[in-house]
Amino acid sequence: MTDRPLTLMAVHAHPDDEATGTGGVLARYAAEGIRTVLVTCTDGGCGDGPGGVKPGDPGHDPAAVASMRRQELQASCDVLKVSDLEMLDYADSGMTGWPSNDAPGSFWQTPVEEGAGRLAELMRHYRPDVVVTYDENGFYGHPDHIQAHRITMAALKLTELTPKVYWTTMPRSGMQRFGEIIREIDPNVPEPDPAEAAAMAKIGLPDEEITTWVDTTAFSGQKFDSLAAHASQGENIFFLKMGKERFGELMGMETFVRVQDATGTAVPENDLFAGLR
Repeated sequence: MTDRPLTLMAVHAHPDDEATGTGGVLARYAAEGIRTVLVTCTDGGCGDGPGGVKPGDPGHDPAAVASMRRQELQASCDVLKVSDLEMLDYADSGMTGWPSNDAPGSFWQTPVEEGAGRLAELMRHYRPDVVVTYDENGFYGHPDHIQAHRITMAALKLTELTPKVYWTTMPRSGMQRFGEIIREIDPNVPEPDPAEAAAMAKIGLPDEEITTWVDTTAFSGQKFDSLAAHASQGENIFFLKMGKERFGELMGMETFVRVQDATGTAVPENDLFAGLR
């Protein structure tokens, strides 16, 4: 037996990513006395600047944006009661195809072994029982999400640790409902073109392929508030337009695919820590 607390480590790409896919589990497990560690890989410098100014436009200062988003990230962590925040502080690579993808020092340009080495040191320090990150496509293809997946899986190989490992996902049924709600809130939202619709159809998984369904309904208010803490990016965070009640209805279940496990716990399961307590 050990005095070391059960520990969840979530590895995310940008400030605000922690809230969308894992805000519920971070809040829930913190409330249950589990140590929650958030690793944020980039500085978020490709986010919107004051007044919604976009990257590359006059007046957009990536360093100032990164500083602002660091403060917002801390506020989000305070809402979610995150025990420990670790920043790798790589430069935000921006969306697929942006010139910032190729910028020296960007996360996307960082050798996987470098990022994995730094993350492995954090894993050895915190010794997580559960690790959560994205799938190999970064859930929706964002370069920094893909890179976060790569360094996480590589870091695990560098350690002697055998945590349960999960990738975030969404049930296809939930994605369909999300699309319906978007149109309810804003009937003027244009229909996606065929290529975009085809790409959206590949996001998430069929319900029967999801291994882990964690009910975080009781913490959906905290999850909403953690998103709201990222006020500078409000234009990009559609969920905030739903209001808390509708948000809780749609976002009260967080879903995952278990990809590593030493407990032998049967799936589907309803607890990331099933078999560990």
